[in-house]
Amino acid sequence: MSHSRSLSYLWVGGSNGVQIQLYATWIFDAVLTDLCADVAVAQPQPPERISVEMVFRSLSHFKAAGQQGRADKLVPFLVQFHQSFGLLNAQHKRHRRINALSLDCWAKTLI
Repeated sequence: MSHSRSLSYLWVGGSNGVQIQLYATWIFDAVLTDLCADVAVAQPQPPERISVEMVFRSLSHFKAAGQQGRADKLVPFLVQFHQSFGLLNAQHKRHRRINALSLDCWAKTLI
């Protein structure tokens, strides 16, 4: 769960503290994954094209924009500035070819 950078700096020795840190990391990862899915739907892009790390990094930009009164909703903000934040992973030639073949196969079965 590499997305929870702030939690990685916590150090606890007791089992309760470890459990709390573990649960907090899981919850944060689930919320971040859900946010990436929302961005993928709004973009529209396949979920695997959304960079989880860059969505995480862009949260501070949203916070700053919100404090300045320039943003009030997270997903529309991320979609609007997706290029600046680098939210889309590059799609390699091999993946484009596989997707085209898949679409071609499905189109023939639906006819």
